[in-house]
Amino acid sequence: QLQLVESGGSLVQPGGSLRLSCAASGFTLDYYAIGWFRQAPGKEREGVSCISKSGGRTNYADSVKGRFTISRDNAKNTVYLQMNSLKPEDTAVYYCAAERTIWSTKCDYTDMDQWGKGTLVTVSS
Repeated sequence: QLQLVESGGSLVQPGGSLRLSCAASGFTLDYYAIGWFRQAPGKEREGVSCISKSGGRTNYADSVKGRFTISRDNAKNTVYLQMNSLKPEDTAVYYCAAERTIWSTKCDYTDMDQWGKGTLVTVSS
C-alpha cells in the first residue's frame, strides 16, 4: 500500500520552530518530486514549498520564503519542512504530496499522485 505520512505538527508560540516530516511507505521517493501544501480554516489549499526528485531545485511561496526550508533524505525515504519564525498566519493543516516524474528538476504544485492525510500546525500564544 502506497502511503505518505506527515508528522511533526504541534502547537507552537509565535517566533518558534517546527520540523515536519513526510515519510513514504510502499514506494521509493527517488522517482518523485515532493510538495508541501497547507490549508487554513476557511481558506483554499495552497502550495507552500516543493523539491525536485534530485533535490537540486526548490521553490517557496512568497509568504514563507526565508523562513521555511525543504529538504529530502532519499536514504530515509523522507522529506522535511523546517519552519522557523512561525507566525499565527502559518496555522493550518500541512500536507505533503508526491508527483512521479521523469524530470530531475521538476518542482511545482500540480499533478500530484499521492497525498498524505496531514498534520496540524497551530501557532498561537
